Amino acid sequence: MRQGIHSAHTGRRGTVLIVTMWIVLVIAGLVLVFGRTVRVEAVAAANQVAALQAEAVARGALAFAMAKAAEAAASAGAEGSEDAASESEVEAVQVGDGYFWLLHAHPNDNNVRRYGMTDEAAKVNLNTATAEMLLKLPEMTAELAAAIIDWRDADDEISPGGAESEYYLLLDDAYYCKNGPFETVDELLLVAEATPELLYGADLNLNGIIDPHEEVAGERGFYDFLTVFSAEPNTSESGEDRVNVNTVGSEAVSGLLRDALSEDRYFAVMDLVRSGRPFDNVLEFYTHTGLTPDEFATIADRIVTSDEQVRRGLVNVNTAPREVLACLPQLDEGDVDALLAGRTGTQVDRTNLAWVAEALPPEKAAAIGGHITTRGYQRTVDVVAVSGDGRAYRRFRAIIDVRGDEPRVLTWFDLTHLGWPLEPEILEGLRRGSGLEKTATMIGDR
Repeated sequence: MRQGIHSAHTGRRGTVLIVTMWIVLVIAGLVLVFGRTVRVEAVAAANQVAALQAEAVARGALAFAMAKAAEAAASAGAEGSEDAASESEVEAVQVGDGYFWLLHAHPNDNNVRRYGMTDEAAKVNLNTATAEMLLKLPEMTAELAAAIIDWRDADDEISPGGAESEYYLLLDDAYYCKNGPFETVDELLLVAEATPELLYGADLNLNGIIDPHEEVAGERGFYDFLTVFSAEPNTSESGEDRVNVNTVGSEAVSGLLRDALSEDRYFAVMDLVRSGRPFDNVLEFYTHTGLTPDEFATIADRIVTSDEQVRRGLVNVNTAPREVLACLPQLDEGDVDALLAGRTGTQVDRTNLAWVAEALPPEKAAAIGGHITTRGYQRTVDVVAVSGDGRAYRRFRAIIDVRGDEPRVLTWFDLTHLGWPLEPEILEGLRRGSGLEKTATMIGDR
C-alpha cells in the first residue's frame, strides 16, 4: 500500500516536471519571438524615421532651390544662367543630420558629375520645334520627328513618315493619337518609333552620367536636350510692355528710335522700317534696317514682332549646349562655335539679343531670331536627399517656374525607384558612421 502511494507521488512529480519544462520552453519561445518582434519593430521604426528625415531634407532642398532661382531671376533679369546656385552650394549640403545634392547633367561629357539647376530654355521644346529642328538632335530619326509633329498637331493628316490614330489603334494596347501638346518629355515613349534606348540611352537612372553598370549600353539619349516647359512673358527685362514694330502706329516706333539714333540716322532707319514691315523677328528687323550693333543694343529688349502674351519654346542662347544650338535653323558647326565663343566674352551684355547679331552673319541671325531668347524662367531641380545614418534616401525631380511674384513648382516626380544615383560609397560610409567627409576623401583617392 505504502509502495503504491510512493509510486503515485513519484508519477505526479514527474508530470509536474514535464509540464514545468514545457511552460519554460513556451515562455522562452515567447520571449525570443517577442524580442525578435521588438527588434524588427525597432529597425522598422528607425527606417521610417530615416525615410521621413530624407523626405524632409528633399523638400528643404526644393525650398532652397526655389529661393535661389527667384533670387537669380530678380538680380539678373532672369538671364537664364544655370549658376543660380554654385556647385559648392548644392553638393553634399548638410541639413540637420541629413544631406542633399542637386544633380545637373553635363551637356557633353558622360563621365563628369555636375551639380546645380538646369535651365529649361536651354533645351528644344517638343511642342514648338519644327521637324527640321528635331531632326538635328543626336540619334533622332526622320520617322520619329514626323511622328512627334503628328502627335502634337490638331489634325489627323499623316506627315510623311509620321503616324496618326490609325497606326496607334492597331497596336496590342491600342490608343488614339493625342493631337495635343506634350505634357512631359517621357510622354514621347507613346509616340511611334520612340524607344527608351533613343530617349534615355545608357543613362538608365537619369543621373547625367554613365555609371559602371551602364557602360555596356553606350551613350546617353536625347532626354536631357528636350523640354515641354520653356515659356516667357513677352515683356522687356524690366517687365515693361514692348513695342510691336509690326502693328503699332509709327509714333511708338518713331519715339523709340528717336531716343536711340541721331537725327540723320533716325530718318533713314524709319524709311526702312516702313518699307520692311512685317518683320518675322527682331533680328530680321535689325538686319533689314541696317542698325549698327551698338544702336540695336539700345532697343533690342524693347521691341517685338508679335502681340502674344507668352512666348513658348524659345531657346536660351546664353545657356543652351552645343547640341541644342545646332538644332537652330540654318546654323552650321562654325555658327555654333561663334555663338559659344560670343557668349563667353567678359564685356558681353547677355540680357538682349544684340550680341547674337554681332556673333553671326546678318542672314543667319535673322534665320534664328524667332527661335531664341536670352532669358529662362523655368529650371529643373534634381534633388537627392539622404538621412544622416544612410538608412533611407529620396530622389525627386521638379520644375520650378520663376515667372510672377513667387516661384512655383510645375511638376514634382519621384525618381527614388531608379536607385541611388551617386557613388555607392556615400551610402556605405553613412551606414558605417564614417561621416561624409571621410567617405568623400576615400572616393577622391580611388
